[in-house]
Amino acid sequence: MSGSTQRTGRAFVLGLDGVPWRLIEQWSDEGALPNFARLRDEGASGTLESTRPPTTPLAWPSIATGVWPDKHGIYGFQNLSRTYSHEMYTSHDVTQPTLWDLLSPAHVGNVPMTYPARELDEGGTMVTGMMTPSTDQDFTHPPDLQAEIESQVSDYEISLDYPEYADRLDDFEVAVDEMLANRRKVMDLQFDRAGADWRLFFFVYTAPDRFQHLIWDMDRLLDHYRKLDAILGDVIEFTDRHDADLYVVSDHGFGSIDQLVYINHVLEREGYLARREDEGTRGALASLGISRDRITDVLARVGISEELLVSTLPRTLVDSVAEQIPGDHALYDVNYEETTAFVHGAGNCYVNDTDRFEHGVVPPSEIDRVKTELAELFESVTDEHGDRVLTIADGDELFPTDDGSPDLVVNGVDGYDCRNAITDQLFGDTGTYAASHRSEGIILCRGPSIEPGATLRGARVVDVAPTLLHGIGEPVPKNIDGRVLFDAFDSAATPSQTKVERTAVSQPENEDEEAVDEDFTEVEDRLKGLGYME
Repeated sequence: MSGSTQRTGRAFVLGLDGVPWRLIEQWSDEGALPNFARLRDEGASGTLESTRPPTTPLAWPSIATGVWPDKHGIYGFQNLSRTYSHEMYTSHDVTQPTLWDLLSPAHVGNVPMTYPARELDEGGTMVTGMMTPSTDQDFTHPPDLQAEIESQVSDYEISLDYPEYADRLDDFEVAVDEMLANRRKVMDLQFDRAGADWRLFFFVYTAPDRFQHLIWDMDRLLDHYRKLDAILGDVIEFTDRHDADLYVVSDHGFGSIDQLVYINHVLEREGYLARREDEGTRGALASLGISRDRITDVLARVGISEELLVSTLPRTLVDSVAEQIPGDHALYDVNYEETTAFVHGAGNCYVNDTDRFEHGVVPPSEIDRVKTELAELFESVTDEHGDRVLTIADGDELFPTDDGSPDLVVNGVDGYDCRNAITDQLFGDTGTYAASHRSEGIILCRGPSIEPGATLRGARVVDVAPTLLHGIGEPVPKNIDGRVLFDAFDSAATPSQTKVERTAVSQPENEDEEAVDEDFTEVEDRLKGLGYME
């Protein structure tokens, strides 16, 4: 599209979870993805740098708000408490206004970390995405949209039960295709609801991420990407019809993995982490062969599910019981009274200090010294070839505005994926996992004021929101971390000729400020199936 001096006043964000730039570049150059090729030719495009760590729960809120995690408040799938328990992050935990808070009417579909659904102004709609417990819960606004989805999209699912497909990849491919088709039907329903009166569409397809975790075969991937290309073609037509700017983005990239690295093993081996001994109630149960799996199996036979227990009993009681049962509880397997540091979430390393944690052992004055020791320790971890396998970042540098942020962020270099399980070995086989996240995603934008054929360099996930807002003539929040990508705009277009207008930041409004009391067991199972949780 040629440049214009006019702003559109509306924008569409099409999110493609986990799509790497190199595959889009290669296959669009080869003519296999004609709509992506068209977008590169008629708009601006380039790589998009993700958050650290490069994961879904951090990156999508950063795309939607324009700030890093220390300002939007999400550091992973689960929030770590002072008492070492954890609960799922929800939309109530997002502390920075999102694009759909700033623009209305807005229509938001399948965006991770949007559960529970929020009421949107002026007839907006929302279908919550990843982290929604199940379709048995309320997952739309307005509520009647859920009834419409259930009547018109058969067997609509938030996500798949991934362990079920571990050894059935052909069936998995079919299931992902069905999920993709159903998601597309939901997008069409939201199109119909929006009509001609809308300012923002923000719709995410998480299927490519899910697909790539288990299947990293180029022929199969290309077939999946052709389906994404067809969806993109429909979205281009929709945005043209409504004279809207289009932003196609991914939260992170992807690449193959060869080995797993167990970070907490390093800490235990060097004396920074102490494992709990099976003593007292826990030890007695273990000696009798009683484990979490055996208990849940027995309960299931009499009609009592773990989900029912978790949703019925107070979280504190569930945690206290879980601490006594041997099994797969990464947090509960640590003796915190003798632990200096531990890793939780996607490589978030915490010094067990006395101010932050209930059983902390490190005085605040010693935190910096311990961090230095830990960074040197992680940097010394090498593979059989003597090559480093971990990258380390200082939490204070990544998240400077939040004293409660992780102390260090530790992730694997390309080819290595980190896990938090406390094991007796440093490395492990990848098992069913074929690939995992990389930091380099994609950004492609197109619209009346976008420069055709422009190349974007140095774009980051936090740059999407301010660029979109400025491009349609809206002010940018003053505390935003991102910058406007002026290279995307035609030099004669209005966004290139005007200064960025700034506005005060207001806290997002949540109708129900109380904690979300839901059963997230299905969510945890799905995350474990993708290797996101132990």
